[in-house]
Amino acid sequence: MTADSGKDHRPYAKSLEEGFERALTPFQEFISDQRSGSVLLLVCTLSALLIANSPLAHIYEALVETPAGFVLGEWSFTMSVRHWINDGLLSLFFFLLGLEIKREVLVGELKDPQQSLPIIAGSLGGMLIPTAIFLAFNSDSETIHGWGIPMATDTAFAVGVLALLGRRIPVGLFTFLTALAIVDDLGAILVLAIFYTQSLNLSLLGIAGFFLLVLVGCNALGIRRPFVYFIVGALVWLATLGSGVHATIAGVFVALTVPARPKREPRWFVHEARALIDEFEKVETQSEQPVLGNNDQHMVVERVQDTAEKATTPLRRWEHFLERPIALFVLPVFALANAGVPVDVQTLAALATDRLALGIGLGLVVGKSVGITLLTWLALRLNLGRLSRNVTMRHIAGIGLLGGMGFTMSIFIAGLGFANNPDALLTAKTAILLASLAAGVSGYLWLRLRE
Repeated sequence: MTADSGKDHRPYAKSLEEGFERALTPFQEFISDQRSGSVLLLVCTLSALLIANSPLAHIYEALVETPAGFVLGEWSFTMSVRHWINDGLLSLFFFLLGLEIKREVLVGELKDPQQSLPIIAGSLGGMLIPTAIFLAFNSDSETIHGWGIPMATDTAFAVGVLALLGRRIPVGLFTFLTALAIVDDLGAILVLAIFYTQSLNLSLLGIAGFFLLVLVGCNALGIRRPFVYFIVGALVWLATLGSGVHATIAGVFVALTVPARPKREPRWFVHEARALIDEFEKVETQSEQPVLGNNDQHMVVERVQDTAEKATTPLRRWEHFLERPIALFVLPVFALANAGVPVDVQTLAALATDRLALGIGLGLVVGKSVGITLLTWLALRLNLGRLSRNVTMRHIAGIGLLGGMGFTMSIFIAGLGFANNPDALLTAKTAILLASLAAGVSGYLWLRLRE
């Protein structure tokens, strides 16, 4: 007879399990905390910087440029490891962004015009003014291709810094920043699709559109199986990859086809759940078998899970499922592959007079702050909406500073704009890292000292 074959044959097993759960709980709480993803992202960024400025630099660069893929006879599909991360793995991040955008538009802050208009205005200011500053420095040079770099806000880092302030700031400020970053990301996605597409293969683009229509049809027919959206979504990604449009855009469009309505109404769930709970209780009281050997109990629990799934939306379930893997794996891996920037004193000194670096740095630190704060204030002055309870313009000024933490999206856009110019890419990445650091520190200090 095994240790689990009876209900209480080994009393110490229960206390051991409870002790393990108590030890595990702090780690679980750490994982679920917004700060954990930001801390891991920071660790990976610093690790990449240290490696790139150490004797291991050549090994690091060789590793991220190693070809990887699939070979079948004479047919092959290979890309560098960095390419797989930036075009493949990051598509999951864009898929999550698409889910968040759809949810915010349908039921979130962006649904209510009174709440959304100041956010949209602030986001537009945070895109237009940084771009104007960048163009002021680079409009007549080859580096003009990087104009989209200072438009971006790194949600993970910005929210992580905000979380460090805890109860010093109102809860509504988190909502404002998250919604602002979502609108900001939507703007960046449109810029990528329209302005950072080198050439178009209309046939493949048409194939991608066809598979998207298949997913729209699946949604209309009530098909909610994840594997259907995964398989057809992968075909959309492949077609988009070959079309000339950046493949990550496919993640956003696939996300927009995910069903946002439950299969059953809440009242049905209440009725079914109560009946199943009563059935479970009846089986429990009539049986002496342990849970492991009680098939009836297991069947009831599985029916409860199925009932709960029918009463929730795939959009919310998949969004919740992806949040931790994206925060704790996808973005840190992206940072490891892209933040490895060799830095020396001469390079840093040269940034002070480099037009590209100044356009990015001032665009992120000054442009974002001024743009977000000014246009949000202007929207409020024109009575175009209102701020959440307890949120003031002093808070918005702090959010404007945090908005200058471009990092992930900025580095991503820099990679597209300067793919054939390694020197400009190195300068851009260095400026992004320094500007993101300055924006994060100044935003944190502003919000902490102003309270």
